[in-house]
Amino acid sequence: MLYLILAIICSTLISVIMRLSSHRVSSRLNMLAVNYLTCLGLGIVSAGFANVFPAHESTNTTLLMGIGNGILYLSSFMLMQNSIKKYGVVLPSTFMKLGLLVPMVFSILVFGEMPTWMQLVGFALAVFAIVLINSEPGQSAAGIKPDLILLLIIGGAGDAMSKVFEETGAPQLSSQFLLYTFGAAFLLCCVLMLLRKEKLQGSAVLFGLLIGIPNYYSAKFLLQSLSDIPAVIAYPTYSVATILAITLVGIVFFKEKLSRRQWVSLSIILAALILLNI
Repeated sequence: MLYLILAIICSTLISVIMRLSSHRVSSRLNMLAVNYLTCLGLGIVSAGFANVFPAHESTNTTLLMGIGNGILYLSSFMLMQNSIKKYGVVLPSTFMKLGLLVPMVFSILVFGEMPTWMQLVGFALAVFAIVLINSEPGQSAAGIKPDLILLLIIGGAGDAMSKVFEETGAPQLSSQFLLYTFGAAFLLCCVLMLLRKEKLQGSAVLFGLLIGIPNYYSAKFLLQSLSDIPAVIAYPTYSVATILAITLVGIVFFKEKLSRRQWVSLSIILAALILLNI
């Protein structure tokens, strides 16, 4: 449980730093590239410079899983950006958070991790709370397009890949798995920057570095938590607890005001957290 709590704290820090960068960084792709470069550097330090490509029978498999994960990471970000341009913030944010459905269903169907009835109720409450806290009165879902479903699937598939590695990969190569993940995402970012002819900005470098540190450790701690906690519990707990923590930070430090709907959602999230961990 300690690793899951640390992952939640790091994930919350990512959102806080991104909030601070919103009016200071004009190119999100710049910031994302520096973020992935920072994660790559931390991955190399964690694995050891001499062990970037260790002589292990599972190294090639780990490399392929890491590259696939890196592609999913960057693809979900690009889909998120495009969806926000089309539909605004609310619907894409909701579908991105609902990506937790993917690793949970995957863990049940493939790895046979069955939650208790209490935990199923907690999961249902968590999904309902995510939809409620991100919805607006009078908003219709009639305009939902397939690309939002794709966002949910690809975003959730990135989380599911960590579960696949935890179940099938070599535990001693977990640092390499993250290293390859962030390395692939960084290289793809560089390609996109070249295609768009974007230049690095000082503010993007600073905030990319600040985001990269908690981003790496969030992924690392979440991966470590999967060895102790079933994915059907870890992912929904991670998602809703992060939402709760970010909301509390917004109230305390950014003086944000919540609507009645959001207060009700937070109450449901608390109930979901309790049920998920009974």
